[in-house]
Amino acid sequence: MTLAETKAAARAEAFARRKAAFAARSDADCARLSEVLAAHAGKVLAGYMPMRTEIDCLPAMAAHRGPVGVPVILAAGQPLRFRRWHPGATMVAGDFGALIPESGDWVEPAVLIVPLLAFDRRGYRLGYGGGFYDRTLEGLRAKGPVTAVGFAFAAQEVAEVPTEPTDQPLDLIVTEAGAFVPAR
Repeated sequence: MTLAETKAAARAEAFARRKAAFAARSDADCARLSEVLAAHAGKVLAGYMPMRTEIDCLPAMAAHRGPVGVPVILAAGQPLRFRRWHPGATMVAGDFGALIPESGDWVEPAVLIVPLLAFDRRGYRLGYGGGFYDRTLEGLRAKGPVTAVGFAFAAQEVAEVPTEPTDQPLDLIVTEAGAFVPAR
């Protein structure tokens, strides 16, 4: 089986696991993320607008003491950019159906909340396959320190995510059940 086939099979299984976790979600799922982000008050934070069965990071983004941005896809094969967001911002549909602020300043995050389908204890994540977050993290890390925080349901953990050389590891993983620094 090729790496692409392995990743496709892992994505199908991960979608099912996340869907089951989403069905059992609670209003408290984001509490741990808010606690973790408190240590990053004042820094530019980028989160995401949850889609489908992604765990909801919006309460933690709204509570953050500092600028907050959300990802904007400019083009296929390009890194993400982040437009400033706040609760109540006018949102429009962006590429892939994700909501983005209609207007606003661009921000560069020091802390990035990363959505995912699956994660492992090494800090690797399985995304949707577009490579947007890997390219973005590589570019941000080339400029200076950035903290990549994977946010997911605990049920999304797998023994090992299939990886390739372009995959960027996470610095911290937060679930509704706890947080940990990956072992590398």
